[in-house]
Amino acid sequence: MARKKTRRFDKIAAIVTKKWLLIALAIASFLFTFTSYQFNSEQLAVNSYQLSSLNSNTLVYQSPVPNPQSPIPSPQSPISQSPIPNHQSPISQSPISQLIEEGREYYRQSQFSQAIQIWQTLASSNQLPNIERAMVWSNLSLAYQQLGQWELAQKALNNSFDILATQPTTESAIVFAQTLNTQGRLQLALGETESALKSWQQAEIHYQQANNEAGLLKSQINQAQALKILGFYRRALDILSESSQHIQTLADSHLKAVGLRSLGNAFLLVGNFDRATENLQLSLQLAQQINSAPDISAALYDLGNTARSQQQLTTAQKYYQQAATQATSPSQKLDAQLAQLSIFIEKQSFSAAEQLIPEIKSELDKLPISRQKIYAQIDFATNLSKLAPANTEPNSPYLLQSAELLASALKQAKSLSDSRATTYALGNLGKLYEQTQQLSTAKNLTEKALLIAQAINAPDIAYRWQWQLGRLLKAEAKIEPAIFAYTQAVNTLQSLRSDLVAINPDVQFSFRETVEPVYRQLVSLLLQPGDQPASQENIAQARDVIESLRVAELDNFFREACITIQPVQVDRVDKTAAVFYPIILEDRLEVILSLPEQPLRHYATNLPRNEVEAIVAEMRQNLVIRSKRDFLSPAQEIYNWLIRPAEADLRKNKIQTLVFTLDGSLRNIPMATLYDGNSYLIEKYALALTPGLQLLDPQPLQQIKLASLTAGITEARQGFPPLENVSLEVEEIKSELPSKVLLNSEFTRESFREILESSSFPVVHVATHGQFSSNAEDTFILTWEDRIDVKQLDDILQSVERKKAKPIELLVLSACQTAVGDKRAALGLAGVAVRAGARSTLATLWFVSDRATAELMGLFYQDLTDTSLTKAESLRQAQIALLQNPQFEHPIYWSPYVLVGNWL
Repeated sequence: MARKKTRRFDKIAAIVTKKWLLIALAIASFLFTFTSYQFNSEQLAVNSYQLSSLNSNTLVYQSPVPNPQSPIPSPQSPISQSPIPNHQSPISQSPISQLIEEGREYYRQSQFSQAIQIWQTLASSNQLPNIERAMVWSNLSLAYQQLGQWELAQKALNNSFDILATQPTTESAIVFAQTLNTQGRLQLALGETESALKSWQQAEIHYQQANNEAGLLKSQINQAQALKILGFYRRALDILSESSQHIQTLADSHLKAVGLRSLGNAFLLVGNFDRATENLQLSLQLAQQINSAPDISAALYDLGNTARSQQQLTTAQKYYQQAATQATSPSQKLDAQLAQLSIFIEKQSFSAAEQLIPEIKSELDKLPISRQKIYAQIDFATNLSKLAPANTEPNSPYLLQSAELLASALKQAKSLSDSRATTYALGNLGKLYEQTQQLSTAKNLTEKALLIAQAINAPDIAYRWQWQLGRLLKAEAKIEPAIFAYTQAVNTLQSLRSDLVAINPDVQFSFRETVEPVYRQLVSLLLQPGDQPASQENIAQARDVIESLRVAELDNFFREACITIQPVQVDRVDKTAAVFYPIILEDRLEVILSLPEQPLRHYATNLPRNEVEAIVAEMRQNLVIRSKRDFLSPAQEIYNWLIRPAEADLRKNKIQTLVFTLDGSLRNIPMATLYDGNSYLIEKYALALTPGLQLLDPQPLQQIKLASLTAGITEARQGFPPLENVSLEVEEIKSELPSKVLLNSEFTRESFREILESSSFPVVHVATHGQFSSNAEDTFILTWEDRIDVKQLDDILQSVERKKAKPIELLVLSACQTAVGDKRAALGLAGVAVRAGARSTLATLWFVSDRATAELMGLFYQDLTDTSLTKAESLRQAQIALLQNPQFEHPIYWSPYVLVGNWL
């Protein structure tokens, strides 16, 4: 074996360039060790992946993968009945009660193998009373779950339940409840969410019988997480609200501070930032009142995570800094410092980052070997590798330090028999080799990491290594294997769809770095596979990948995987419509064109992404400032990218409607204004947008008597200027459709809901200020006394649809606009269109003269009553009428109106 290892090292060393020799030497010891790595079949059990806890005192549910941007919290606490001693040796000659606590201390330090050694010995001891033995078996299950040893975790649970079945209920209630909680945790990890929910509901009953407030709170919050995964969001929020009321009745204490903090984290997971911040601030205030430094630090750290989830980086950094100052343990301080470091690097504050590095090293050295230390080393190494490009020295000390940290983390992960930590350390080491262009070694390490991740059924980690392997194969010009690896990564992400957004807050704010590129890079490979043109199979797959990306973007926007997808064949419902799929790649703009009953085709413009976005931004800016001359040049250039190559095919197939599934910044400009040198696109075709055909319900406007609920505000409210011509707009609508009107003080959130619930309105027209943003919390419409954000609008309209079983045919938002300076703002428009439940949504990309809006809406509704016209054609006729009116001929007046969804 030694000779084999030596040959392998020689082979690896032969491909290492002189530039990176130091790094190779730093990792050499790891390579010798890993060659003989053997799997333990007992560790490779089951069909889902492990989930660690969000808070050691409450939640059991959290991001399954340590993210370099967010340090790993401590795992769920095992059952305990006495204070925790601090021992360093696994099995000692201590009394049995003390050994139980030694095991718990090792567990809290993430030293799960050591905890298992102690608890296994105790579980086999005849000196333990039955209830205590049941408690030990339950704790063993928790430890086995942490190591991904699912079968052993289930056996331990079975032993605990068998013992408890023989005990009086009153004496064993708390242990039985805790064992049920542990069972729910295992069921959730195995994907058995409904069973987990039932276990936690039973646990709640037993905690009530035992009058255990902390356990009761824990079980309620766990139920809320399970309900969210199952899609029962309102039930989840009801339980959280009930938990909030329960917490308020507690006396001021450590328990109440922990409960408020846990509740805040639970609201963060369901995307309710306001309630999350409110509860975390209350927890902080209480911790300060009772002068509990650990609770102060924990609340500050969680407030930092909440701010970071909203991309408020400066605020988050301040919270992390305060958390580090208040920390009373090396682990608490290290978590906060690592979070600070990642923010400094993200903000490119490299000097501040460099000053923090020695402090992190010092705190890291204080930690015993544990899962937390392993993940902290990986986190630290990942951040240091990001600093390397800023260092001009060829042998970057940051890369050398990263290599040493990863080698140490891997060795420690193996010593703890922690397969999850092993695959994570190993894959990141492969990523470091990728960064140093040592492709063969990088691929070898990545394949080993992927093998372990798949063996323990950890798709949340596996997709990262599948993606990494695809990049490495592409770099070696092995295109077909690269496509296969990328396809596996996308398929894994699809299988993780609900989990990815429902339980992983880290992915929410790193979506553009850790998820979106997988889709885009696969599209790039499929459409430019090599010397040969892309096949129909590749083009069709690329289109499907684009559709999947659109769904993933909206899932991430809402932080919920609650969007129903249904593939649609457009030419079966409209043989006169063509669908364009532009997608912005790093080195070019690709367009896939779908024509009725024709093979797919694609064409590309070889421009880097930053140049494409610059031209799109120029067009948008010149439109808004009414510079027609400067606007026409980029408008014509974008026409040449998207439409010019397809002109002949559009004419040949007698296309009447162009449907766009737009990408990135292209969403923020109106396709109506694309210019061919003589005329605008709207002058030749009816136009529509769709977030994706999987999200479309393409049915003609039902032949029913149209009626409208029209709501609007004419006066200045909440800092927004008056909309004086909304009254005229309302009158124009009333002249064409029977209408119920809510104007000014009549237009409140509750009145809007009540009217919709009491009567059927195929058309809902809202004429008020509003904004579309890439953040769901900043996407809203203004009412007289408040705002209705996109989730609240969904709540109102979906509840109406459920009660009446009739969808809204058309939702019109006539005075809204995309957020200034937000490149992805129109994602909010797509989100409203999808979640409102309306078949079609008509909205504006920027604030438009309300006089022009009144004119256009009158024309639009007049044409809408003509059953021979589609909605897209009705809008087109109204826009052309404004274009031909000298008062409104500039595109700023007629172009920002876009129809999203069903164009028929």
